[in-house]
Amino acid sequence: EAMSVRLGAIVAYLSSIVAANWLTAHYGLVPIGFGLAATAGTYAAGLAFVARDLVQDVAGRAAVVAALIAGAALSWWLSTPALALASGVAFGLSELADMAVYTPLRKRGYVRAAVASNGAGPIVDTVVFLWLAGFGLAPLVVAGQLVGKTWVTLAVVGLVVMARAFLRNRVRSAGA
Repeated sequence: EAMSVRLGAIVAYLSSIVAANWLTAHYGLVPIGFGLAATAGTYAAGLAFVARDLVQDVAGRAAVVAALIAGAALSWWLSTPALALASGVAFGLSELADMAVYTPLRKRGYVRAAVASNGAGPIVDTVVFLWLAGFGLAPLVVAGQLVGKTWVTLAVVGLVVMARAFLRNRVRSAGA
């Protein structure tokens, strides 16, 4: 069972990286509301940050790095080499920022660590990716990227918290 959880987390992380690049390659910039725009892969990229935290929890940092490299390689093939390179560099740097915040805070609880780290990583990812991918750093696009990633992060962290509470209650009920 633990192996299937690890594999599921890695597949979710890897898939979110590839999906973000594929969507961006095919749809470019899209409106997200409030006069803001973001790359079409922004929501999948937002999912990648939470999935990265999960991979670190269940499989370790080496699995995070391996999945990131595999995601960049698949993106090279499924999107464009330029997006794959921009994404690989941006995700690599943002994952280091995310890990630097997440790892020490994780001991104090999942929600605190996930929310704080997903504040740091997306900022680095947004600036580096937009710049390297040639989208530029227009304020409405930078803001759109950050808003989109924040929405996804909050939604996914909320779902993780609910799932963990459900599983805890289920284990307690089974033990009683």
